Amino acid sequence: MRQEHKTFQAIEVGDGGDGRWAAHARGLWREMEGLLTEEGRTPEGADRVRALFRAHMPELVPVLERLAGQLDRPEADVFLTHAALRPFSQACTQIGRNGTLLRNYDLRPDQCEGTIVSSCFLRPVIGMQDMLWGLLDGMNDAGLAVSLTWGGRSVYGGGFAVLIVVRYLLETCDTVDEAVGRLRSLPIAVPQNLTLVDPAKEVTVFVGPDMPPTVAPDACAANHQHLPVTDEQERTMRTQERLRAIRAAGTDVAAMLKPPLYRSADEQGSRTLYTAHYRPVDGRVTYYWPGESWQQSFGDFTPGSRTVTLGRAAVGAGGDRLDLPPS
Repeated sequence: MRQEHKTFQAIEVGDGGDGRWAAHARGLWREMEGLLTEEGRTPEGADRVRALFRAHMPELVPVLERLAGQLDRPEADVFLTHAALRPFSQACTQIGRNGTLLRNYDLRPDQCEGTIVSSCFLRPVIGMQDMLWGLLDGMNDAGLAVSLTWGGRSVYGGGFAVLIVVRYLLETCDTVDEAVGRLRSLPIAVPQNLTLVDPAKEVTVFVGPDMPPTVAPDACAANHQHLPVTDEQERTMRTQERLRAIRAAGTDVAAMLKPPLYRSADEQGSRTLYTAHYRPVDGRVTYYWPGESWQQSFGDFTPGSRTVTLGRAAVGAGGDRLDLPPS
């Protein structure tokens, strides 16, 4: 199996106004700005997405303005709305159980920012950042954790990329019920599955541009929603197989580091990039790779970087090799 290396970094950015966030974002801007849609580059399209953001995420408007001002790049404020981005899809498997959230994130290594960010835009939040300030998964100081997977359907509509939705929920909500309530008024561009966990509840919600938010049968998700999975989709993504596997394994980190949940490179180069285990009631998250782990918390966040080896799925149980902390 071909192995590949990827560097993950952890940074603190505070409220985004002291230059730390901007220094990081400027280094990514050249590759990010190409993800704006053609409509977003027009004056009319830019005005539309600014208005959409103000209408649906008013609490974050001052943060967006602060970040855009710090970034000081053309079209920065339009990009940061995440309402004019080219659609993208990713694999992933996740489960919420007993107050914890466990997920595998699958994508091509060159398409993942790989930045663990501790921020205090509106409140303390830690998560895996992408697209400059969106989140693939994360937790807040109230004990709420959220992560995403692609919904598996090729539908696209006007609305937000799910990354900013995860950020918005964590910045403004204390509980699962509050977050699910806010989802009902947010337009989302691409079908996605969101798993949400707090100390008392866990749930998965199917969302998309062509459907109202729909609560899933349990707090697990792979890459399908309410419609039947085609044979071709199952062959390429093994979404039903992964969902069965994670339901059986529960929040067993070792199982996430073995097939079928841990995925080696497919035809497009997508593979499992990291496993994240959130314990939001404790304010702790541990990121795992076969043979390596990295813990962060609100009480002890450590900036730095780690270069890890991908494509090396664990063969045995692996618990002793990983030195797993107690859940």
